[in-house]
Amino acid sequence: MTLTIREATPADEAAWRGLWAQYVAFYKAEVPEAVTATTWSRILDPLVPVFARLAEVDGTLAGFAVGVVHTRTWSIEPILYLEDLFVDAGFRGRDVGHALVEDLLALCRARGWGQLYWHTEGDNERARRLYDRFAPADGYVRYRLDPRR
Repeated sequence: MTLTIREATPADEAAWRGLWAQYVAFYKAEVPEAVTATTWSRILDPLVPVFARLAEVDGTLAGFAVGVVHTRTWSIEPILYLEDLFVDAGFRGRDVGHALVEDLLALCRARGWGQLYWHTEGDNERARRLYDRFAPADGYVRYRLDPRR
């Protein structure tokens, strides 16, 4: 198995959209087409702090990580929020997710970003087994408000 982690290119859109649709379905969510299109556009725009890293196994897109770089109030260095991580079911158990997180850590080191962080659902046991290999959960509780309501 040859695993490669790389930046997204315009030619990856169809394959990424296929994985994105699986990711959204996994969370039993609905994401409007306009949001998906905007997300892809942001990933490709070098002026937007959103980017994607793609995992290829033997030339087939197997997974992705989408991150957002931002500043914070507790450090000078920017930090990286891993917003989305997904590996196609056919490639799970082959360390693709682990390689994506390792790749993001390497980017943080190379670019001087002070932290990599993410969250996941508490009952997402498979993802948590992967994440626990890197660090224990920190115990924070998340609150979300929708200002449109």
